[in-house]
Amino acid sequence: MAVLRITNLAAMTLVSLLVSAEPVRAADWSFDAVERVVAISDIHGAYEAMVRTLRSARVIDNDLAWSGGDTHLVVVGDLLDRGPNSRQAMDLLMRLENEAIAADGRVHVLLGNHEAMNLTGDLRYVSVGEYAAFAAEESAEEREQRFQAYQELRADNDVPIEEQRLKFDERFPPGFFAHRKAFASDGKYGSWLLSKPIMIVINDTAYVHGGVSPMIGEIGLQGVNERLHGELVRYVTQVEKLINAELLLPTDSFYDHPKLLKAVTTVLTTDVDLAAAVKDVITLNESDVHAPNGPLWYRGNVACNEVIEADKLDASLAAVGAERVVIGHTPTQGRRILERLDGRVIEVDTGMLNNYYAGQGNALVIAGEQLTVINESGETWPSPTPHPRYVGQRPGEALGTEAIEKLLASGEVLATRDDASGRKIVSVSDGASKIDAVFAKRAGRNFYPEVAAYRLDLLLELGTVPVTVKRAINGVEGSLQFLPAGVTDEVRRRETGRGGSAMCPLNDQWDAMLVFDALILNEGRFGTTILYDQSTWQLLLVGHANAFGTSKGRPKHLAEVSLKIGRSWTEALVALTDDVLAERLGDVLDKRRMRALGERRDSLQQQGQ
Repeated sequence: MAVLRITNLAAMTLVSLLVSAEPVRAADWSFDAVERVVAISDIHGAYEAMVRTLRSARVIDNDLAWSGGDTHLVVVGDLLDRGPNSRQAMDLLMRLENEAIAADGRVHVLLGNHEAMNLTGDLRYVSVGEYAAFAAEESAEEREQRFQAYQELRADNDVPIEEQRLKFDERFPPGFFAHRKAFASDGKYGSWLLSKPIMIVINDTAYVHGGVSPMIGEIGLQGVNERLHGELVRYVTQVEKLINAELLLPTDSFYDHPKLLKAVTTVLTTDVDLAAAVKDVITLNESDVHAPNGPLWYRGNVACNEVIEADKLDASLAAVGAERVVIGHTPTQGRRILERLDGRVIEVDTGMLNNYYAGQGNALVIAGEQLTVINESGETWPSPTPHPRYVGQRPGEALGTEAIEKLLASGEVLATRDDASGRKIVSVSDGASKIDAVFAKRAGRNFYPEVAAYRLDLLLELGTVPVTVKRAINGVEGSLQFLPAGVTDEVRRRETGRGGSAMCPLNDQWDAMLVFDALILNEGRFGTTILYDQSTWQLLLVGHANAFGTSKGRPKHLAEVSLKIGRSWTEALVALTDDVLAERLGDVLDKRRMRALGERRDSLQQQGQ
């Protein structure tokens, strides 16, 4: 093992003996009788936009002093990465914490996934400008000694040393090592962040960066802020111990830690303490705090439809004693603060870092029962905007469902063509926007199965069938279905093994698809009629020519399948009354098909009770 040469330069005492970060206290998790709350999220180094937003929300004045009185300000994670000025943002918030307390208010900074990443050594999104903010605190001697350690232990010795040095300076630019010290457990920012909770509840509202997944329903608020937070702290401190022993280097990535440590053998037979640290880091590298379904990364509250998400959301909110949740992490469509699932989810990541996300700062203000929104320019809205239906990528987020329906129904037909699979593709335009659509002939008198599937999808709020309308093309009656860009099908997905990063878990989406297909008696669900938006892995369902038969039973391939029909599915089916079906589907399904659909609805409803 190499001789440790850089312990003093790293300014790291043995963190197993002394850790500066204070533990999160239970008193910092839950607050009652708060009259006014302001929530912002995902600053990502956009310091100036954050300042403008806080001024608009009346929590700081022109001198950047606290002016919010007894307001509670909640920063719902992700101060860091992508932008260059997160250090300024942290410095301001650290000062405002004390000023707010003096005025009977509070500043709550919650950990986001990017805070956890910086603490644990996942530095993929730290900008050069961010490192530059620390460059003055890093000496040439320190960089040279860091390079020597890296060159000895990690570099390719077949590469000339001059080239090694160039690559080193490119990967670890000036300020890198001062940044790492500042984010250590005893550093100014590391100790501050490690004292912050992952989740809090104020009055009846929970605040968490990613979302409230079923995991939160299982471990509760205490489990999040004690177990998960404790695993994060232990990971950081144990990595620091291994860096001091030069079993790891500060240049090593979070993702490389297990591989590097599994190669360590000799020291583990002689040093019990280091052996325990190695075991901890390998194990905690896969902690739930880093998991896709953990509170820092979960996106199901945003991406899953109500029949998938509502029951899980209810259980998780009940577990933490909340009625709704405010989340960041996922930039909102239209870059406005949105609400969904009957207002139980409020999305506040509006892409504050404009040059990256093309958004702006927005603050959610909760005063009693009133929710308002104010942006960094001072514009206000009386409530969050309803989360729009978004099935498939379209040219411009402003082109919503109603706009696409209108474009398909009355836009000018520019061209028609047959694609390789035999579909007739129609290009339509209204002069401002142009989209492609798939034309399908009417399947029978008063029978338009693709339109019926789309309208039923709307009634159920599934968000899986692309916008479809009735329209004649060249005198032939039929339907036009929006053809999104960037899609793949289930056949190709399985071949490539992709989809693990789906914002809404694929298994949950498939379960909802099976119930939908049982309801519409779809005998034609094949791999080529299961599509995905590859940017989110949202399920898109097409190809309903063999659906809406007159049988009361299930499709043959679902006859023995156990369908998952929870409370939300049952409520959605109950809402599909005969009158509702007749009003919305009467012009696209004949009476026999409508009657059979109602009978299948009743059967599924009974199964869910």
